[in-house]
Amino acid sequence: MNRLTTSQGEFDLARFPENPRDPLRAWDAADEYLLNRLDGAEGSEPVRPSGTVAVVGDRWGALATALAAHHPVQITDSYLARRATTANLARNGLDPDSVRMLSVRDTPPERVDLLLVRVPKSLALLEDQLHRLAPAVHAGTVVIGTGMVKEIHTSTLKLFERIIGPTRTSLAVKKARLIFCTPDPALPRTPSPWPYRYALPGDVGAVSGRTVTNHAGIFCAERLDIGTRFFLKHLPARTGPDHVVDLGCGNGVVGTSAALANPDATVTFIDESYQAVASAEETFRANSAPDAEAHFLVGDAMADVPPASVDLVLSNPPFHSHQAVTDATARNMFHGARAALRQGGELWVVGNRHLGYHTQLRRIFGNCATVAGDPKFVVLRAVKR
Repeated sequence: MNRLTTSQGEFDLARFPENPRDPLRAWDAADEYLLNRLDGAEGSEPVRPSGTVAVVGDRWGALATALAAHHPVQITDSYLARRATTANLARNGLDPDSVRMLSVRDTPPERVDLLLVRVPKSLALLEDQLHRLAPAVHAGTVVIGTGMVKEIHTSTLKLFERIIGPTRTSLAVKKARLIFCTPDPALPRTPSPWPYRYALPGDVGAVSGRTVTNHAGIFCAERLDIGTRFFLKHLPARTGPDHVVDLGCGNGVVGTSAALANPDATVTFIDESYQAVASAEETFRANSAPDAEAHFLVGDAMADVPPASVDLVLSNPPFHSHQAVTDATARNMFHGARAALRQGGELWVVGNRHLGYHTQLRRIFGNCATVAGDPKFVVLRAVKR
């Protein structure tokens, strides 16, 4: 937990799931810069939030919590961000109903008077959200984006300029920068170009040549990433009524491959990204028989999966949390997988060699075997004894 001090007040904040040993904060200089700018810091004209305030991409609820008095609408692709926001509101004694929470899959507000955008890592997600929100923006809407300097590029500014209107940036403060965009009602309001679909190569097992659906914001949305490609070539060959979990499913190509290779299996697709789970469902439905059984869950890893109910977990864990490199997500996935697996159940993981997942798996499962490897990636197998 850490304390954010701004002109709006002081707020105790934590990421979700909360881990007292996690050194990463629930806010950064970009959040602080935006909040101080709204209140007229350093002699600038204050922005008095009125009407509908929309906060897009709030990573751990710092912005929504600090602005709770203005009843903002929070729009996020992250289940963990929503849970963090709820927890942070409670932590600071704020009304849980003071923030209206929407996912990026939900219909946005019809009118937005103050639009605050935390620039995401994915340029595609930013593009998709600006297209979706543009019809709600009017000539009087105040639009301010924020991000760390390394997150804001010429391409970022061009998106604001093309979709919303004339755009400029602030000076950098603590390696953070603001984006000021003036809505131009004369700009055509065109639909988002997402989702994007492509055909898989012909050498990736059961899904060879199949078409996958990718909504904006999922990892490697315009092509098959090389780690998943390697994993698809080395998935376990199984038969029978297995319960398989594609954990951190992305576009669902791994779970779909497992389902096609074993039609008697039931696959559960899990991701903390609403866009990812929507992508996985479309990928699965487009490539499976109409009666094929599958479940699609937006959640915190295996937290909502009953103990000892799963036969096989397949995962390509992320090792970034926004811009930070961390193994916390992978550890959470591995512990959750062990709890959800039946005795004799297996966790199969692909990852970069340098991540050292074998050490964590031996600590958690008591065993780990290398199934396949190349100079960059390794596929590991751990069994619940």
